[in-house]
Amino acid sequence: MENNARASGRLGPRDAATTPPLSRSRAAILERLRDQPQALTLAALVTATGLHENTVREHVDGLVRRGLVRQHRAEPSGRGRPAWLYEAVGTGSGPSEYAGLAAALAASLARTPAPVELATDAGEEWGRQLATDRGAAATTPEAARTQVVSLLDDLGFSPEVAPAQPTDVRLTRCPLLEAAHRHPDVVCAVHLGIVRGALSAHGAPTEGTTLLPFAEPGACRLVVPPLAAEAS
Repeated sequence: MENNARASGRLGPRDAATTPPLSRSRAAILERLRDQPQALTLAALVTATGLHENTVREHVDGLVRRGLVRQHRAEPSGRGRPAWLYEAVGTGSGPSEYAGLAAALAASLARTPAPVELATDAGEEWGRQLATDRGAAATTPEAARTQVVSLLDDLGFSPEVAPAQPTDVRLTRCPLLEAAHRHPDVVCAVHLGIVRGALSAHGAPTEGTTLLPFAEPGACRLVVPPLAAEAS
């Protein structure tokens, strides 16, 4: 009987190829963690995915058990127990100096009298510089929007644009998701400023350009209204 059991493959560890595949939701959470330059809290994952907190906790616990995600405590900050942080294993997705610096700057701006205005101004200057470094020049409004979407893609936002409605852009990734979750007004204002600054570098108007943070499960929504030449 023992020989029969061995022959049928019911003894010993399973072959790696027989490991059950991840569910779609669990795979999406793992991909989200792999895309981030910093570890995320459970709350940030809930905001990014639109799933219930208990559902996200169940998925990340399962990923931790399978060795795909590492769990560790955040640095103490104020009262209460520090939050758990989650990061994908073996993908270089742990906290980076850039992410840490951005989070610190966002926290500092949040304590100023006019954080949104300052963040937007900084983003616009940054966006103009980024577009200029890429060789920005006056062009058609449609081409300006295309160039800005390309810039957002290079920055890690993974934008999606429906051909039938080019004014609406879904930003399916955020390179600073944890900082955006903690200080959405500041971080999202910087990101909106980047778009406006890049548009202006291409000679396109920026009026009416808006960013709706966490507008839907898995995406923020950027609205770039019909530009002057298109409207005419």
